[in-house]
Amino acid sequence: MRQFPRGALLSEQLAAGTLQPAHLDRLAQRLAAFHAAAEVAGPNTPYGTPASIEGDARRLVQGLVEHGATSQAGLPAAWLRAQPARLRGFWQARRDAGRVREGHGDLHLANTLVLGEEVTAFDCLEFDPALRWIDVCSDIAFLVMDLLAHQRGDLAYRFLNAYLDESGDHAGLPVLRWYLVYRALVRALVARIRAGQGGANDGPDHLALALRLASEGDARLLITHGVSGSGKSFVAQRLLEQGQAIRLRSDVERKRLFGLRPLQASAPQVPGGIYGADANRQTYARLRELAATALAAGHRVIVDAAFLQREERDDFQRLALELQVPFTILHCHAPVDVLRERVRARSERGDDPSSW
Repeated sequence: MRQFPRGALLSEQLAAGTLQPAHLDRLAQRLAAFHAAAEVAGPNTPYGTPASIEGDARRLVQGLVEHGATSQAGLPAAWLRAQPARLRGFWQARRDAGRVREGHGDLHLANTLVLGEEVTAFDCLEFDPALRWIDVCSDIAFLVMDLLAHQRGDLAYRFLNAYLDESGDHAGLPVLRWYLVYRALVRALVARIRAGQGGANDGPDHLALALRLASEGDARLLITHGVSGSGKSFVAQRLLEQGQAIRLRSDVERKRLFGLRPLQASAPQVPGGIYGADANRQTYARLRELAATALAAGHRVIVDAAFLQREERDDFQRLALELQVPFTILHCHAPVDVLRERVRARSERGDDPSSW
């Protein structure tokens, strides 16, 4: 048995103020690879079906009632009861697409750690298959919720966006809020049970978080505009953290269209390159599709792309009008010598999707 060094847990690092954002990036990448390789729930298993998800929610609400949280959990519980009518089709589509897999099941800050250069999770739920054979979106929602509960929405959305960049699983966004509220209420119930057994209850207020998440709905669309090196991705990263938004990167989604990973070089893999006129049209069409999915689910969206053509910007403005959400264009610019230096330095580092 191996003992972890003191301070290795992400929960300890968060409390100490030493948790590095890059650690969450690496964890997101590792989890995306883990989920991609995980076994898919078979068609004859009960896992991840709309009926099982609704049943879990009913039992959770009943548990909250039995432990005296009726008034505080009233609105989130009512929200859980009302949502299945809207989400059943999404849940079934997730299952049909193979997104219900053998995951971790208990992915919170105290079950994740840094070991040297590695960032990983441990102590998955082995005693109950139903708790680990879940939608991968439910798996990551636990950690996103835990960061939100600790008032670190910036880190929560950094982790979430890093996972989406790596996995491409934006189809999970319509059900993400459900899983965030569900996970928060589960932790609230656990806290109630422990308090009833004489345990301390000095952790985050998960009921308050569930209430806020169930009440949120602030969809809005922002697109960037500017040439390479003008600072679009730099600004978009900070905006997504502070604004708790979903960021869609043209460089990442363009590569995904060609079967490439975010940091994979395109030149050796795609003869003729990935920046032709047809590739541009496909990329912006894909960005529009993903933005529509995220906005319809109530998320704030940042589309990080050059948008150099007027018709590209107009198309996304029309999307905002169709969905009746606010629309903003963020124009980024810099002197020519600064642009050149940024592009050169980025190419040398090779740590950005636009470098390849």
